Amino acid sequence: MQEINCEVLVSKAAELLEKGTVDRVLGWKAGEFDYDITPAVFHSEQELKDGFVWNDFCGANFSKYLIKETGKSENKVLVFLKPCDTYSFNQLLTEHRFDREKVYAVGVPCSGMLDIGKVKQSAEGIAAVREEGGEVVVDTLYDGSISLKREALLPDRCANCKSKKHVAYDELLGEEGEAVSSARFDEVEKLERMTPDERFAFWQGELSRCIRCNACRDVCPACTCEKCVFDNPNSGVENKAAANSFEEKMFHVIRAFHVAGRCTDCGECSRVCPQHIPLHLLNRKFIKDIDSFYGEYQAGAEVGSRAPIVDYKTDDLEPGEAVGGGENA
Repeated sequence: MQEINCEVLVSKAAELLEKGTVDRVLGWKAGEFDYDITPAVFHSEQELKDGFVWNDFCGANFSKYLIKETGKSENKVLVFLKPCDTYSFNQLLTEHRFDREKVYAVGVPCSGMLDIGKVKQSAEGIAAVREEGGEVVVDTLYDGSISLKREALLPDRCANCKSKKHVAYDELLGEEGEAVSSARFDEVEKLERMTPDERFAFWQGELSRCIRCNACRDVCPACTCEKCVFDNPNSGVENKAAANSFEEKMFHVIRAFHVAGRCTDCGECSRVCPQHIPLHLLNRKFIKDIDSFYGEYQAGAEVGSRAPIVDYKTDDLEPGEAVGGGENA
């Protein structure tokens, strides 16, 4: 259950609309089901009361939406940002992808979102999902109500949250948290301990499920090129089903290299993947290696910070010097 309820967010949004601080609100609304939450823009208090939602399925990171949204009006847009979202917010500002003066950011605390995929693994025919006494209660069409442990339903990015601290906001609701020590690199280390053949087999099995829907690219806050190579008909790799196993792998390998040093580990790529491929592990491998070779670095922690791999230093790691953590994931 979230620390701040929906009524508090609606009240804050309505207040800022009434004052003229903003003229629209970027928030969440319910889709076909209560757990099917989608981003939406609200323009009035009545719209907020009728459709605004804030619950354990509001996982979408709104930072990337600001690129297009700030271009629609000279007035400010209100955006609600969870702690992990603020790192992407800062990274996009570092890359000059939207106008900070056109955004009013309100930080909201987050106790972790729920993974509807994990809920569906434990319950069929979901009618409603709610929390009672610290447990998640799932009302089903066939088996009545089922109680599940909340911690077992968290996605990896929440189970291994890197920070409860907001690094950017104009106003903060609730209590501020802190950066936390997590086990987010444990799975990467497991892959590093595999033999090359074992790692190849692991990724072959995962990436072979890719249907090239581009959901990972489209949702990624670090993928904001105006023209993507995979949309360029002259590139030879325009958006299409993989013609062979090489293309199947290279799409994700190229994307991982593209966001290296800029990925904030928000986990959106894995959240939206319809094939449930753990794409965040590729990005975390790069993050872990950057930390190992150049010193700890968190993309988006500060506006204007430069990733180690874009700054040359005379004592930088030389080719062939990588050992241990430098092995391929």
